[in-house]
Amino acid sequence: MLRLGWFSTGRDEAARQLLQVVYKGIDGGDIDARIAFVFCSRSPGETPQSDLFLQLVKNYGIPCVHLSFKDVVGSAPVDYRDTPRRAAYDRQVIELLKGFKVDLCIMAGYMLIISPELCHHYDFINLHPAMPNGPKGTWQEVIWQLIEKRASSSGVMMHLVTPELDRGPAVAYCTYSLRTPSLNPLWTRIQNQQIEETNALFRLIRQEGLKREFPLILATIKAFSRGQVRVENGIILNKEGKPIPGYDLTPEIESSIENDLALAKENDSLLIPVPKV
Repeated sequence: MLRLGWFSTGRDEAARQLLQVVYKGIDGGDIDARIAFVFCSRSPGETPQSDLFLQLVKNYGIPCVHLSFKDVVGSAPVDYRDTPRRAAYDRQVIELLKGFKVDLCIMAGYMLIISPELCHHYDFINLHPAMPNGPKGTWQEVIWQLIEKRASSSGVMMHLVTPELDRGPAVAYCTYSLRTPSLNPLWTRIQNQQIEETNALFRLIRQEGLKREFPLILATIKAFSRGQVRVENGIILNKEGKPIPGYDLTPEIESSIENDLALAKENDSLLIPVPKV
């Protein structure tokens, strides 16, 4: 059974939705895993949203460990290159979690950039809204780059977390077309236009990525639990133990989306929630 560590800041509804979806997959027997612990970088009473998240973890009976980053480091912004302050916090995190044994850690809405020390302590995987070798940066920056380059495709990937920000190798990914009947007319309209986040093309590209994020996270955890992919010494291996440039889950993700849409039409609701923009 795959033992998971779950890292989240619990800052919004999407953080709760993701835990709910993965817990449901485990509890229903679809994923052969268990969540050994949930670590939250906020403490009870810090924000209403994180309190809801912490209560959800308690309701599931999952061991919960929390340490307020703000209480330890202070409320002033921390530059991602400020390794000493990040490391000081992460050393406390490692100490708090030393009694747990895990095979893999999931960064699920964890809003901190971890220090090299914590990065080397566990194997972490994280979501990035682009395909391997695609644009880096925030999801907004990714979309702006896709539009600027008039890209024909994009994707979503789970990648191994390394000390180099957003540079870890792809563990699993899916791709999708940006040249579809619904998108093609929007590409035509943007010529010589200033693109804003409210632009229809920008928003539709975002939605195409969003609806694949939860299914990819689920499928990646499932692939790990079945031994179809694993991490050894920072190298991504398939079930035969051969290095791979990420596990392509596109067919599974597209099938999942089609099934959910069909069920949604029948039940007038989606079984897997789409995180909010």
